[in-house]
Amino acid sequence: MKMILDAGHGYDTPGKQTPNGMQEYEFNRAVASLAKGLLENYQNTAVYYAHSDKRDVPLKERTDFANNLDADCYVSIHANAYGTGGWNSVGGIETFIYPSRPLEALELAQKIQRNLINATGLRDRSVKTADFHVLRETKMTAVLVECGFMTNQEEAALLRTPAYRKRCALAIVKAIAEQYCLKRKSDGPKQFKVQVTLFEKQEAEKLADDLQKNGFKAVITE
Repeated sequence: MKMILDAGHGYDTPGKQTPNGMQEYEFNRAVASLAKGLLENYQNTAVYYAHSDKRDVPLKERTDFANNLDADCYVSIHANAYGTGGWNSVGGIETFIYPSRPLEALELAQKIQRNLINATGLRDRSVKTADFHVLRETKMTAVLVECGFMTNQEEAALLRTPAYRKRCALAIVKAIAEQYCLKRKSDGPKQFKVQVTLFEKQEAEKLADDLQKNGFKAVITE
């Protein structure tokens, strides 16, 4: 199965940044990189990038590459924005498909949306439709996901963190694996249990919640 991961925009794309200066592409490429590494742990998968760290690849070039490759799936990764400048309270996660609502794209988008909401706890802005180039001009199943708002101060702070980026990548990959019934290459590395320390119950619950949000299984034992 051939999959395209598309980190939207580029380092030098004008205007695509938080009010305090983080480029959207920094977040997009980080999530794409993490997702690629996770997807490569599944059988019969080949993962390609539509973007480049050297230049902002034009949209037509991205979709032509995917079409010529005869890819099966195209996931475009973004961070959202609202308004013309400064911070505001608009926030949450939304996933887009083409207005004709292709069934497989809809199913994949719904899975991505659900997994991202579960992983991040942000507002569910639902699956929506849009006439975006990467959704219109691709010949395969295509979705575009917005992983939070750069113009929301709290969400922008999350977008900067490795933990949040990993959460988003894990959620996207989990959805793709579920949609296409992907099987892992192996059981993976050996698992170890670590007792962190002793806590009061309330502190232990908070730490367990933080660990789970970062992709770890946490169990509290009294």
